[in-house]
Amino acid sequence: MKTPVRPLFATLLAAAALVSARAADAPDLAAGAEASAMCQGCHMADGSRGLPENPILQAQFPEYLAKQLREYQSGKRVNEIMQGMAAAVDDKAIRDITAFYGSKAPVAGEARNKDTVLLGEAIWRGGIADRKIPACAGCHGPAGAGIPIQYPRVAGQHAEYTELQLRAFRSGARANNAQMAGVAAKMNDREIQAVSDYAAGLR
Repeated sequence: MKTPVRPLFATLLAAAALVSARAADAPDLAAGAEASAMCQGCHMADGSRGLPENPILQAQFPEYLAKQLREYQSGKRVNEIMQGMAAAVDDKAIRDITAFYGSKAPVAGEARNKDTVLLGEAIWRGGIADRKIPACAGCHGPAGAGIPIQYPRVAGQHAEYTELQLRAFRSGARANNAQMAGVAAKMNDREIQAVSDYAAGLR
């Protein structure tokens, strides 16, 4: 039995429209590089090592970066500078900028405090059982590579930045991840410093 011409033509048109829509949604790395000019003052041209108070964006998951930008836009995550920056970008720019940073090779860091590296490793790999603090590796991976959207890459991240975020989760100043807030609430300053420094050296 022959397939009717009209339904076949309609199917082909629908398929072509779907392909076209997907192409339109695909990130444009060149556009992302251009749009990232507004980010370079704090995050450097390729998202690598700027001031330690600012995160390294190089090789971070685009999905995670996009989630953070949208949460700055909505006010779920609070930072005066970043909320102003995020307000200036639309969905296409977010898609392009985050893909640009995500396309970069990971940057290597190093743990610098030899006195706390064993404590940091113990927390990263095994958590702190008596306070029911889970191992960081359970979500961020043994090498700190993370899982897209929810769990960022933290390997090589500035220890100072990671420490600031853990403190912010602990104090409630950062409230866009209940799981991390619960973990940080149980940690003391030395433990936060140790695991932040240890994560900086993961690769």
